[in-house]
Amino acid sequence: MTMQMTRSSADDTDVAGFELTDEHRRLRDEVRDFADRVVAPAAYDYDTRRSLPYEIIAEMGSMGLFGLPFPKEYGGQGKDYLSLCLAVEQLGRVDQSIGVTLEAGVGLGIMPVFRNGTEAQRREWMPMLTSGSALAGFGLTEAEAGSDAAGTKTTAELRDGEWVINGTKQFITNSGSEITRLVTITAVTGEQTRADGSVKKELSAILVPVPTPGFVALPAYDKVGWHTSDTHPLTLTDVRVPEANLLGERGRGYANFLQTLDEGRVAFAALCVGAAQGCLEEALRYAASRNVFGRAIGSNQHIAFKLSRMQARVHTARLAYYDACFKLMAGKPFKLEASIAKLVGSEAAMDNARDATQIFGGYGFLNENPVARHYRDSKILEIGEGTSEVQLMIISRALGFEA
Repeated sequence: MTMQMTRSSADDTDVAGFELTDEHRRLRDEVRDFADRVVAPAAYDYDTRRSLPYEIIAEMGSMGLFGLPFPKEYGGQGKDYLSLCLAVEQLGRVDQSIGVTLEAGVGLGIMPVFRNGTEAQRREWMPMLTSGSALAGFGLTEAEAGSDAAGTKTTAELRDGEWVINGTKQFITNSGSEITRLVTITAVTGEQTRADGSVKKELSAILVPVPTPGFVALPAYDKVGWHTSDTHPLTLTDVRVPEANLLGERGRGYANFLQTLDEGRVAFAALCVGAAQGCLEEALRYAASRNVFGRAIGSNQHIAFKLSRMQARVHTARLAYYDACFKLMAGKPFKLEASIAKLVGSEAAMDNARDATQIFGGYGFLNENPVARHYRDSKILEIGEGTSEVQLMIISRALGFEA
């Protein structure tokens, strides 16, 4: 077999109907260069120390990455949602922890304030968040609540013009870092009567500044992967914030978050594609340079075919998130496409991480190898921001089946 291995160029190729503008390409290339020069060389060190690299986050802020999809009047860059996705993809290619810090910081931290906040709330919080000088998280998940909103046990009672919040949250990204300044909490604020007379919990979203007395980010989780990403369980004990900290309409907290989550899944799918692309690039380099029995291992058909499947997964997953993103930006329904993109992308990342590790052999089992980190990191892509099973449920509903 003739061997001619080159770096995968899938991320440099436009597809009919999804052409990138010159501005998109410049941004993608700028972030790619930053990822290769700054993020990649430091990734193993920070992963080993399990520490969020604040100097890298500050550089990302200086580049305007946290403000990409927001209007300039709130400190943003005035770009479109695809710009954010391209940046997340390039960062996730070399370090998923850094990629998800941006994705969650924007999608779960800033976007709810932008979409559902009052003008006063936007002007108070968005400039510091879009600058990257501060991070925000979204406290939805609990031990018995997440996809099942009815399981929410955190409560917020209105007393003398203040919300008094009590409860616990878990798996909350960007919630306990040195620069975390805001966590939006979903809480039960009462009850609502349905048209059929049944009663359901009234869920609302409330802005909790950090620090606030009674709000505690417990020690960070000892995770399998995403070691650099900031993730904590939270406790809230008689946390008091002004009544004006209600985010959006009372009782619409969960509904508004679902809308935000649909949007966030598109960027999360871009993170998945970045991880799959990173594994492919590492495997291509190794297959071209590793010689066994006098020739590069990539000249063996079973390795070349494995690389071909990896390329096909990247290409397919990128098409899926482009499709969802272009529909989002056009104001068309994209919920189904977002779930497909997240499902296909997370599977591509996990499969490519496994294949890349196999191609590297023993070297792929060393933590200092980027593919080893991708192997550990990629599993959470099938869980975070809606498990694969949740995506299948959404897709099956679109097909007319209610599981």
